Amino acid sequence: MDLYPAPLREEIDRVNAFVYDNINNGVYRCGFATEQHAYERAFERLFAALDWVEAELGQRPYLVGDQPTEADWRLFTTLARFDAVYVGHFKCNRNRIEDFANLSRYLRALVRVPRIRDTVNIDHIKRHYYMSHPHINPTRVVPAGPRLAFLEE
Repeated sequence: MDLYPAPLREEIDRVNAFVYDNINNGVYRCGFATEQHAYERAFERLFAALDWVEAELGQRPYLVGDQPTEADWRLFTTLARFDAVYVGHFKCNRNRIEDFANLSRYLRALVRVPRIRDTVNIDHIKRHYYMSHPHINPTRVVPAGPRLAFLEE
């Protein structure tokens, strides 16, 4: 499967830049904010971007084209971690991905791609985040939950 087909490259690059700046990096802007105003600004920007993607995915199954591209996999990594880590640890708690109809459908579709599910180790992901940021989680307690519907199917 060509994840970066020539006819879609310009659009993939545009979407990649948007996703990276507003979502992939947006969760870190929230999580590492040290001032309330900076956190709130990052929070609004992150969820405005997620709302935009939610609307776009209501029009088509993938971000660019009719099959997954590099843009989808760039977003997948953040979506797969979002409910388990970013909601609580990084205070990105306006909505879970599970609360978005289109984003949750999309996440489920991507995790069903052959061999992808095997790359998602939520216990390892949670341990990494909750144990490696002592300034955010000084107790280093790793939460037992949540249940993630996209992995239970």
